[in-house]
Amino acid sequence: MVKYVYDFSEGNKSMKDLLGGKGANLAEMTRLGLPVPPGFTISTEACRAYLKDGSVPDTLETEVTAALRSVEDTMGRQLGAGDDPLLVSVRSGAKFSMPGMMETVLNIGLNDESVEGLTKVSGSERFAWDSYRRLIQMFGKTVLDIDGDLFSDALDSLKKERGVEADVDLTAEDMRTLVDTFKKIVRDETGEDFPQDPRTQMDMATEAVFRSWNTERARIYRRRERIPDDLGTAVNICTMVFGNMGDTSGTGVCFTRDPSTGHSGVYGDYLPNAQGEDVVAGIRNTLQLSALEERDPKSYQELRAIMRKLETHYRDLCDIEFTIERGKLWMLQTRVGKRTAAAAFRVATQLVDEKMITRDEALGRVTGDQLTQLMFPQFDASAQKELIARGMPASPGAAVGKIVFDNAQAEAAARDGVKCVLVRRETNPDDLPGMVAAEGVLTARGGKTSHAAVVARGMGKTAVVGADALDIDAAAGTVKVDGHVLTSEDTIGIDGSTGEIFLGDVPVSDSPVTTYLSHGLEAGLEVAGDDADMRELIAAVDRILVHADEVRRLHVRANADTPEDSRRALEFGAEGIGLCRTEHMFLGDRRPLVERAILSEAGSKDRQDAFDELEKLQKQDFLEMLEVMDDKSMTVRLIDPPLHEFLPDLTSMEIKFAVAKAKGETVDPADEKMLATVRRMHEDNPMLGLRGVRLGIYLPGLFELQIRALCEAAAELVARGLHPHPEVMVPLVASERELQLIRESAEEIIAAVSKDKNVDLSGVTIGAMIELPRAAMTAEDLAHAADFFSFGTNDLTQTAWGFSRDDVEGVFFPEYIDAGIFGVSPFETIDQHGVGALVREGVERARSTKPEIKLGVCGEHGGDPASIHFFSKVGLNYVSCSPFRVPVARLEAGRAAVASEEN
Repeated sequence: MVKYVYDFSEGNKSMKDLLGGKGANLAEMTRLGLPVPPGFTISTEACRAYLKDGSVPDTLETEVTAALRSVEDTMGRQLGAGDDPLLVSVRSGAKFSMPGMMETVLNIGLNDESVEGLTKVSGSERFAWDSYRRLIQMFGKTVLDIDGDLFSDALDSLKKERGVEADVDLTAEDMRTLVDTFKKIVRDETGEDFPQDPRTQMDMATEAVFRSWNTERARIYRRRERIPDDLGTAVNICTMVFGNMGDTSGTGVCFTRDPSTGHSGVYGDYLPNAQGEDVVAGIRNTLQLSALEERDPKSYQELRAIMRKLETHYRDLCDIEFTIERGKLWMLQTRVGKRTAAAAFRVATQLVDEKMITRDEALGRVTGDQLTQLMFPQFDASAQKELIARGMPASPGAAVGKIVFDNAQAEAAARDGVKCVLVRRETNPDDLPGMVAAEGVLTARGGKTSHAAVVARGMGKTAVVGADALDIDAAAGTVKVDGHVLTSEDTIGIDGSTGEIFLGDVPVSDSPVTTYLSHGLEAGLEVAGDDADMRELIAAVDRILVHADEVRRLHVRANADTPEDSRRALEFGAEGIGLCRTEHMFLGDRRPLVERAILSEAGSKDRQDAFDELEKLQKQDFLEMLEVMDDKSMTVRLIDPPLHEFLPDLTSMEIKFAVAKAKGETVDPADEKMLATVRRMHEDNPMLGLRGVRLGIYLPGLFELQIRALCEAAAELVARGLHPHPEVMVPLVASERELQLIRESAEEIIAAVSKDKNVDLSGVTIGAMIELPRAAMTAEDLAHAADFFSFGTNDLTQTAWGFSRDDVEGVFFPEYIDAGIFGVSPFETIDQHGVGALVREGVERARSTKPEIKLGVCGEHGGDPASIHFFSKVGLNYVSCSPFRVPVARLEAGRAAVASEEN
């Protein structure tokens, strides 16, 4: 029989798959002897069973009863008892942290009878009735799906009526009034009374947590973070301890290091006389954690000792939730903390220096996505800026955009290509779609552990929080600050590193990290100037990237079509060019030459003249690029255009002729001949038509002029004492004979140019681009005629899935992702099970014929972190990606090497 319920004493931190992150870490803290309130975890298996069957498993209720009685025996109290009630919290906790995405209900067990018992035990009528109104409010919104604004509006109305600003200023009688009001809201909205039975409350809250796994905001968050949809969440049922029992109580969130910068110190938020939800909701501005030392030195010192113990045990930055109940410290949660990209690099190197982790482990603690964030532009320090307010820097970066106040406005702006900044008094989980669409997030309330701060850091979004000078009226669509009244017509800039808020469109400049990556350590440090934090960050990035280069097995090349791109790639650390797309060289004012070559008759002077002119232009292209890439390989893909890109538009021609005939005008015979030719060559599906190797065979001389231009350029550079390494890549190959035909022609040209120029060009290699399933499945045959293969995973994905990328991505991919058909676009991250299987098969088959054949990938997946790990695992020699992604590929190739050794 499946076991669904685990006491906190039964688990440990390695059981995240079963107990979720929160449950596993509560169990670990219990195992370490830390003060954790007794409780138990309902496993993710129970959630998956619930989601599958639509009801809780048959044995779950009996297991919960046994676990609950054990907690009751430990505490000497019973759930919801009228005299001395045991109250519990019901919290979600998936394997991967999803802050604010799923549900929590506190104070389960309170009812009309037990609230009186809580009053007697606590000695505070106000505390007891405040706890009761919180339960009804959270239960109503979370479990009964009542609009939360109904409760918050009633609370705000009562505060206004009483003339007070904060919840804590309301009296016990006010809380009784709120309980009656909230009960009426429940009755009016559901047709039923608020449930008085404590066990019913707990069971209903448990099911609500299960259901919350599939809320819209949870699905959006999982898609963004690439968390699988089939994991499910655990449910943690924990004895309630109260931070709102007076001035000797409180609650807080702390970090063993600053999650924004990575610096060591005392970081966190604390609220006296409050429950945990008050901190993360940002409803009240918090105190800094250091304030606890003055208010309660004993609890502060105990907390600091526990923080040190947890960081030593987890060997990483820890995020900790705690509550103090009348001077007694309780630990409610710990986890490896989310952090900004800058903090990730700083913390990783700090822990190496402190001899807590190895250099390999440090490499595993950072990601390519984080490095990408550090390469984003920042505000130009020399630009004129109008500072209108300051808040708390919560997630670094520079974000500029139009003001938006809600999800609908943010998503509409994103659809229109307009950058925006989401401005809210405070955010809650329902604001996630707007946060995803916006460039950055600005709130008037909350601290570094508020919902806005935590979620923005996790997403790599710029955020400034707690800017209490802002008077935000979302309903009116206005922000009043510093004498200005701003609306959705206004643009603002927010600096997530300083907390500064600027009016207007502030210019941005390259980050010092980008300067370091492109021009070296000294240049990066020079740009950083006297900014000690930035200098420390650049040094940390350098240390980790240098180590990645030392350990990685994959080489990193770049996709580049111009000398400028080639230089940029080298600056970022590329070891060669893995894809030079020659069709990009034939656009613009050269396009008519290609059109002439295609449409003119075979063997005609017109076609040959076009070829000769193109050859001269191509030679100059290759000369410039090979010179830049001297001593490094440059893979030149022969022209691979869908034919329609180089032909006159058939529809336009048809209309022109139809209009001419209707008007009785004389049609030029040459134009009529042209129309007939274009009609003959028109394709219904050009992506699978006359392109790639097919065009090279159909149009003799086209590939030859490119190969000759490449060899002539290489020969000229050799004569000048340089060391070019050109590689000829034949696109869209599907059969060995196709490749043989092009190879035979290429070898003749190589030999002829070598003889004519008296240089040795035997190093020019010839290979194929594997972008069709048949090519991957017959790679053992193709390898006879190839010196190398490069997997073109863009087209391989198109042909394996039957997708036309240009036609499908913006049309039905969002629905496919929502429906769980795939979690992320297969054009963004390689589909390992399908397309990846073709790559793996191609590698194995090619090496069965030529064990030392060089294999790479040149699709956009070559710069995607998750895909790079796959390519390293299947044994490719290199990846090729856009120049800007080269540093990311270098880092991820190193991480892949370390990960494979660990496994």
